[in-house]
Amino acid sequence: MELKPGSRWKSAVCAAEVVVVRPAKTSVTLECGGQPMVALGTTVPEGAALAPELAAGVSAGKRYFDAESGLEVLGSKAGKGTLAVGGKPLALKEAKALPASD
Repeated sequence: MELKPGSRWKSAVCAAEVVVVRPAKTSVTLECGGQPMVALGTTVPEGAALAPELAAGVSAGKRYFDAESGLEVLGSKAGKGTLAVGGKPLALKEAKALPASD
């Protein structure tokens, strides 16, 4: 799975879609709901099921990252699955606080 900046991926088990913002430093497999994600525009494998322990959901417009690999993705379509790399859920990236203006 080659995760290039700007590449779009969709979940095999729910409606979630993401765009790669920053690629991983090493080769990783991006997953959603316990199943590998597929490139947008390709067919989804049959028989894939959402893992109950990985069903926290993806929000559209939110960024998710993996500190270990450096991967950062942007949710472009919401879904029920949890984004993960190698079974480890991605963390939600919080917005940076802007300095107060007086």
